[in-house]
Amino acid sequence: MKTSPNAPALQRGRRALLLAAALLAAGCAQQPTATSGKEPVRLMTSGGFTAAHKLLAPQFTAQTGIPVESAYGSSMGASPTSIPNRLAKGEKADVVILARGALDQLADKGLVVPGTQVDLVRSAVGVAVKKGAPVPDIGTEDKLRQVLLNAKSIAYSASASGTYYETQMLRKLGIHDQVMPKSRKIVTERVGTIVARGEAEIGLQQVSELLPIEGITYVGTLPDSVQHYTIFSAGTASTSGNPQGLEQLLKFYTSPAAHKAIRDTGLEPIAKPR
Repeated sequence: MKTSPNAPALQRGRRALLLAAALLAAGCAQQPTATSGKEPVRLMTSGGFTAAHKLLAPQFTAQTGIPVESAYGSSMGASPTSIPNRLAKGEKADVVILARGALDQLADKGLVVPGTQVDLVRSAVGVAVKKGAPVPDIGTEDKLRQVLLNAKSIAYSASASGTYYETQMLRKLGIHDQVMPKSRKIVTERVGTIVARGEAEIGLQQVSELLPIEGITYVGTLPDSVQHYTIFSAGTASTSGNPQGLEQLLKFYTSPAAHKAIRDTGLEPIAKPR
């Protein structure tokens, strides 16, 4: 089995995520604009960066006094809650964090200010099974191929990692026609949630999206020969009205002080300090 080289840190990060989510909600509730005297930063992020954001936002607010208002959705897809759809409908935001390709598309459409894109992290695709189920060995390409052929059902993301899975990965493995009929694209939930309920035997998604889910066992990352890394980047929304706040937030999120939270949630920091 191929496991992450940062497994101890990932496990610590996983335990911290539920607490971080509560702290984020509490922080936003306890520090409204009227109380802090500072305008909130409105941030939209897709699932790949959500766990890191939930750790970082309370730290940012504690350091600066600036509240963060958060909204979540997928990088792409037809779901009403996908970030492209939310922005297209006129929902306000200051900062948008998405897979780089999706962010660039928003810039082309004028929903993100062109030229403001900043690469933040690199994210790998991982595999999970229901807690208590046998843990498969996916340490080599051949072993992963056999695991997928043997699985009765497979869940995959509707976002960047899922697009790679259905259009490239299975074809690289030579098993597209055998495996796609038993694969299910998950649009409105995390893949890990489907696996935890026993509705899919195997789940594939960004590592950072699998780790926070209760009721699953994180198996590890895909073998290097079929791994696909997604770059998650931040950009300024065209509706932004808080340039000073968003600049302070991005300065913090790209600083060395953010690296521990980023690594603990299964991501690799790549941003240059601002």
